[in-house]
Amino acid sequence: MKFGIFRVLRTNAIVCGLGLAAFGAGLSAMAQDVVRFGAPLPLTGALAPEALKQRQGYDLWAEESNKKGGINVGGKKYRVEIVYSDYQSNTPRAVQTAERQITQDKVDFLFGAFGSGAAKAASTVTERYGRPSIAAAASSEQVYDQGYKYLFGTFTPNSTLTNPLADIVKTKLPPNSKVAILARNDLFPLSIAQEMEKSAKSRGFNVVFSEKYAINTMDHSAALAQVKAQNPQWIFMTGYINDLVLLRKQMADQRITAEVVTMIAAPAYKEFIDAAGQGAENISSASWWHPALRYKGTDIFGSTENYVKAFEAKYKSTPDYAQASASVAGALFQMAIEKAGTLDPAKVRDALAALDVMTFWGPVRFGPTGQINSLQPPVFQIQKGKPVIVFPAEAKQGEFQMGVK
Repeated sequence: MKFGIFRVLRTNAIVCGLGLAAFGAGLSAMAQDVVRFGAPLPLTGALAPEALKQRQGYDLWAEESNKKGGINVGGKKYRVEIVYSDYQSNTPRAVQTAERQITQDKVDFLFGAFGSGAAKAASTVTERYGRPSIAAAASSEQVYDQGYKYLFGTFTPNSTLTNPLADIVKTKLPPNSKVAILARNDLFPLSIAQEMEKSAKSRGFNVVFSEKYAINTMDHSAALAQVKAQNPQWIFMTGYINDLVLLRKQMADQRITAEVVTMIAAPAYKEFIDAAGQGAENISSASWWHPALRYKGTDIFGSTENYVKAFEAKYKSTPDYAQASASVAGALFQMAIEKAGTLDPAKVRDALAALDVMTFWGPVRFGPTGQINSLQPPVFQIQKGKPVIVFPAEAKQGEFQMGVK
């Protein structure tokens, strides 16, 4: 079995040196007709592969909006400009970057930092300055439990992923089957692992192992040896692309197999499938969106199919949920600004809170905490090198398969 982990790690090199950048060269000359959006991202460091995806999603939305004349603000069209800043996969720097974008770059609105931990930390800044922020990659409820008014998020709570997974696996394994859980010690991976433990226990599974690994861990052999000793029927792991490619390789090295192996969130990315090769087969996962879904929306893209076509035309690849979430965050900002008819932050915030719309991403309605509560995330499994939706029924493409070698 061959793994291309270094092809994933090379992504860091692709985005090195980006630093500050703005979408839409030449727009500064017409600054009075521009809406500036700040996008603090980990463009270098361990999370660079994920950051590159989000940048693609933001850029596609901005390009599509500007092609159609920009954002209509009370009858006047404003072009979109995105200001990118690299916080180098370092959460404290994400906070500093968000403040710098507001005070120095003079952005009007912000996208959240990547991941639940950084998004939560940086939201203290946007709340203090009263600037609406949409987090395009933060699902943990702990991000939204601060009582903030200006933070919104496009991901439903983690339990909306773990409960359907546990329901499906329950029908495939005998009662009291053993589950082993290994999670990256970071807000999103750890919180979704905790939700998985709750989902599993409430359905009669026996959780025999539940541990966490440190950020930037490169040798998982000790933890995996403990997992192997428990001989679980279901192995559940969380982390980002580089984490889970490495874990899958080291599982193969130790010849660890199971009836079910679930990983969140890397299998949603083609980079994981390419890197893991045959090791990706029958790995199950869940995400907030899939290109096979079929929504008809009132956003700038109009439908899931139109969004996928636009993405494929620009990037020559199929989008995954990370890119789509970034694009819908921009589209939602546009819808709220146009509804408010002004760039006044407080009024745009109120328009976001009141949204109840259908988009290419699906139905969007924000709950009292600002987190979206209107989606049913799909569960999928890698089969013959491609993600296949197994839930919900209306989007189902195949049956859940057992056995991961």
